[in-house]
Amino acid sequence: MTELGYKLTQKAKDDFRHIYVYGVQTWGTEAADRYYYALLERFRRIGERPYLYQAVDFIREGYRRSVYGEHSIYYRIVCDAVEVMAILKSQDTDTSL
Repeated sequence: MTELGYKLTQKAKDDFRHIYVYGVQTWGTEAADRYYYALLERFRRIGERPYLYQAVDFIREGYRRSVYGEHSIYYRIVCDAVEVMAILKSQDTDTSL
């Protein structure tokens, strides 16, 4: 399978921004930057091998999940890209996806 690119929905962008701000406020800029770049690397890996990670049709049809640290990255595979839908910590997926 060829590598797919990835894109973040507005919801995922908002989640990503909140994760970074929370990280800065809680652990400092250096730690927040490390986590931020590690999540970007995980997005890239998802784009490389999107079927590697678990399908979660029981949560939302067509979604897959990759867990990184304390967060679950929910995404779906669309024609030419992986679309990251949300990045959740411990929220209820029924209301957050």
